[in-house]
Formats: sequence, C-alpha cells, structure tokens
Amino acid sequence: MDMSREKTNEYVKRLLLSRMRLLSNHGFYGLLLMHMKFAIDDSFETAATNGERISFNPEFLESLSDRELDFILMHEVLHVALQHCLRVGDKDKEQFNIACDIVVNSNILKDNDMKISSITLYEYGESMHLAPDGKEGYNYTAEQVYGMIGAAMGNKCNDNQSLKENVIYNKDGKGQSATWDDHSQWGSTAGNNKLKEIWTKRLMDAAEAISIKDPSNSRGLLPLCVQRLIKELTNPQTDWRTILNEFVQEEICDYSFSPPDRRFVDSPFFLPDFNEKEDRVEDILFMIDTSASMSDDMIALAYSEVKGAIDQFDGKLKGWLGFFDAAVTEPVEFVDEESLLSILPRGGGGTSFHVIFDYVKEFMSDKKPASIVILTDGYAPWPDESDADDIPVLWIINNEETNPPWGKVARLRV
Repeated sequence: MDMSREKTNEYVKRLLLSRMRLLSNHGFYGLLLMHMKFAIDDSFETAATNGERISFNPEFLESLSDRELDFILMHEVLHVALQHCLRVGDKDKEQFNIACDIVVNSNILKDNDMKISSITLYEYGESMHLAPDGKEGYNYTAEQVYGMIGAAMGNKCNDNQSLKENVIYNKDGKGQSATWDDHSQWGSTAGNNKLKEIWTKRLMDAAEAISIKDPSNSRGLLPLCVQRLIKELTNPQTDWRTILNEFVQEEICDYSFSPPDRRFVDSPFFLPDFNEKEDRVEDILFMIDTSASMSDDMIALAYSEVKGAIDQFDGKLKGWLGFFDAAVTEPVEFVDEESLLSILPRGGGGTSFHVIFDYVKEFMSDKKPASIVILTDGYAPWPDESDADDIPVLWIINNEETNPPWGKVARLRV
C-alpha cells in the first residue's frame, strides 16, 4: 500500500474534513472527535479504537465514501464516549461487541432521522441496529442488549451460526450485517480509571456545549444514550425525606404527623405527611463541590442525590442548584426533575466554602434560602458559623475523614 507523505496527507485531510462536517451537522459527535487522535494502521482490517485514538486500515479508508466515513467516525467515538472499551470485563467478547454495535448504530440511525443509508456501508450492507427483541437498540444500554443476546443464545444453540441467525437478523428475516469494526483492543484499557474520568468529563462538557447551543435540546442534538446517561445517574443513597423533614421542617413547611405518609408504612421512620395547605418544600439552595479534588464519579453521585431528593418529594421540592470551587457558578432555579437535568456541572479549580455564603449575602439578600445543602468532600478551610447568617446548613460529606465543625452532617459512600 502506498504510504508516501503525499498519500498520508490525503488521508489526514479526509479525516479532518469528515470531522468538520460532523461539527457542522452532528455537533455532539464533532466535539467528542476533537479529543481523538487518528492513525493509519494496516494491522487492522477496517477501523478500530482503543479509547484514545481511532485507527484506519488505509485500504478500508480509501473504500469509504464521505458519508460512510462520517458514519465510521460517529460509530467509533460513540463507543469511546459510552466507555464500551472499558466495560468488557468478563463478558463474552463477541456477544458484547455485537451488543455495543447495536446500541451505537441505532443511536446514530436515530440521529439521522432513521435513514438506513446513514448506517449502511457499500461493502458490508446495513449495520445491525435492532436488539434481539426486534426493537431499536437505542432503547437499551449495551448491557441490556448483551443480556438479550445471552438469552437468545441459551434458547437456541451456542455456536456462531446461531448468533448470526438469531441476533443479526431481525424478525422479518431482513439482514443486518455483522460487526465490521475491530474491537480487539477493547479491554486493554480496562481498569483505567483515569481514562474513564477523562471521557466522563468530555461527554458532560460536550453535552453542556450542545445544551448552550440549544437549551431545550428540542432538535435532539444529544443522542438518546447520552441523555439517558445524564438522567439515569446512580440511585441516591440518602433518605432525603427523613433528613429534610428533621432538618428544616419548622423553617420551610407545615407538617402533620396524623396520618403518616402511607407510602412509607414499612419504613422504620415515622414520617410526616404534607398538609394540603402547604404542599412544597421551597427555597433550598443545593451547592455541589466541583473542585479538582472531586472526581467525576463523586460529582455524578452528588448530582444524583439532588435528583433523588426531587424524586422522593414527588415534585414537592424546589429551590436552586449551583456549583462551586474557588468561585460560585450562579445557582439556577429548579422546580422539577426536568428543570434540574438542564443544569450541568462546571468547575475544576480550588475549593472555598466562603464563596457560597458571600454569594448568598451579595446576590440572594432579597430572597434568602430557607436552608443550604452543601455536597462536598470537605477538603477546604471551614468557614465560621456566623458566615451562614442564621441560615440552616446541611453538609453532605462523601467520606469519613472530614468533619464540619458546625451544621448538620450526613455521609455518602463513594
């Protein structure tokens, strides 16, 4: 294969032009591709990624039309963004590869108005996008599709021909081509927590940038799988009803202990129910620490806890969500889960708790928070209690090492 400087420059130009098209037409993918390195490598038959670069066999690259090349780059970078390379574990590699391809291709198909041509390669045909139950793969995670494939295999036989007959082909017999990209490098970066953190942040940054471009996301600029990742964070550990009821009930809401809330009859706590005259817990300021000492997983956990508070109060909770490191990101008001999920984390510098109370005094004096809930690792100098200006403060700490000298404290397990 001719790998002269002139030929190499031609390949590089094609890849960069494809990335530019995607930045224009599919901004989310284009932004993610800005972080990827490209390589020409004839040790692969087609295309491959290891989570850090996308490699192309030169003959395969030459065989692709511009539309097909755009699809390949979207396919590979979405594998990386969803961390498929890091999630193989002890799964059957062939079945997991197929599951990941189904999810990725279906999301790309959805982002292209369900035009099959957008995921079709001249040499390989229509890329597989249907789960074994006949539904589009974008409805599921890779692990869910993997489970379906395992079940389908168990119901038939355990050879590759059965896999192709029962997974790659849909119910009406129309063919979907087998996986065409090379996943042989998957698992080589397994356990690389640094790479996981990097791509989690890149995904969130790209989602934030797209949301700024179109705050309503009404045009579907974020793939469904990414929207699901943002919405379906970890389940909250905190019994927010119990904590907030005990913490601020006298300040923010009128409760009745007769009768108790029927939804919690099996709980060891005797929880109050809301009086009809006052059906909201209002004006709580949630502040999430996004300083450099907070990993992406820690921030996601804190964010999930705030979402969990809204879920547990069934829409009867509203307030503000802000972020802080050495400065405060202006808190944004939320009234329900949908409005909360439009608020994306920012930060990454040093940590100061003082900035929270300074912000409240300067910008929220007309309507002070009824209480302040601070989710943090606590690695910063503690402010004086007088800085809170008599506003109740609840510290949600993600470790056992740091101990606030004042205020109420609850712990999270990371």
